Amino acid sequence: MDLRKHLLGRIEQDRDMLVRFLSEFVAVPSPNPPGDTRAVAGFVRDHLARHGHEAEIVAPQPSMPNILCSLDTGRPGPHLVLNGHLDVFPAGEETLWSRPPWSGDVEDGRIWGRGVADMKCGTAASIQTFIYLAEILPSLCGRLTLTAVSDEETGGAWGTRWLLENMKDRLDADCVLNGEPSNPAAIRFAEKGTLRLTFEIATPGAHGAYTHLSRNAVREAARLIAALDALEAIEPAIPQEIAVHLARPEVRARMDEVMGEGAAEVATRVTVSIGTIHGGLKVNMLPGNCRFEADIRLPPGVERGQVLGAIETILEDFPEARMSVQEAASNPSSMSDPSHPMVEILRESALVVRGREPVPIPSLGATDCKFFRYHGIPSFIYGPPPTNMSRPDENVSIADWLDVLRVHALAAAGYLAAPSA
Repeated sequence: MDLRKHLLGRIEQDRDMLVRFLSEFVAVPSPNPPGDTRAVAGFVRDHLARHGHEAEIVAPQPSMPNILCSLDTGRPGPHLVLNGHLDVFPAGEETLWSRPPWSGDVEDGRIWGRGVADMKCGTAASIQTFIYLAEILPSLCGRLTLTAVSDEETGGAWGTRWLLENMKDRLDADCVLNGEPSNPAAIRFAEKGTLRLTFEIATPGAHGAYTHLSRNAVREAARLIAALDALEAIEPAIPQEIAVHLARPEVRARMDEVMGEGAAEVATRVTVSIGTIHGGLKVNMLPGNCRFEADIRLPPGVERGQVLGAIETILEDFPEARMSVQEAASNPSSMSDPSHPMVEILRESALVVRGREPVPIPSLGATDCKFFRYHGIPSFIYGPPPTNMSRPDENVSIADWLDVLRVHALAAAGYLAAPSA
């Protein structure tokens, strides 16, 4: 059997069903917070059941179920995990949307709604890839596991992270394929780590006219924020082969193309973003308290201990400041080998589907792939463009949705193809 021709034919044959499936998937609200994914997990379970697959529901937190489904060819070969999440960002103010955020409207060649890019398109690609590969099981070897998880948007404690810590034997894979929004022009093989910090500055405070009696906590916070910029000068110890890859002009150009001008510059260095700041009670009162939060991104080759040590040195000049780490939102960077066989398979598959080879690049943001990489499992992302991701009028074109599915199906089949297939 020509697996490639068969799969592309099946997807074209099912085109209308596939558009309807993603539209209906988006129309089942699953905002996180609050993170209740029971309805959308039921939708996915029922879809799999209609195609002859009984999904296992694993719910260590009852309102955040995870779906597992497995295929075993009975022949020796690699184990591939397809990973995607069910929860999405909240919709925010619905009046800012041109269409209802949970409509799943299909208009102008696009599918609209909260979470269609991040990441119901990618998760739908995992689900359908699983279904299509089940049809050609005699031509495959090894194992295939589908994981459609919850809690990704708030850290993964009840989703991918929990599954890997408590069911590692089921997810002990040779490779992971994920469809997070990324852009079809790229394959993501690494991502920066996060270090989320809270700073509190407490001074006596005073009447606004009596500035000689106390330091101004807000001004001290501003001074400390400026001092934290020094963290961006920390040099990462990136492995030589990765540093060479990231320095290639075509790789830097592709990073800027898919993540915005300047992305290549920040991909390999520490960045500091002050996300919130609160201080003072009244304009004519000298503030005695100021609190701010910092989001620090760590490239591969920079450990949190380095950054925390540098911050402790900075804080020596700020005796009234205290720092705490938001542990649930702080994770190391992660990286897979960009020369892994799956990368070449994805490149070849994308070339067939879209006529252009994607380039392996790192991500600036974080995904559940980091948890697999922490367990030594190579993990790669190929997904749709992040059009309006986290903003009103999030959408994915039908062409991109079907192309992402085509690439996932071809890549998964190529990875698991039996030698004689």
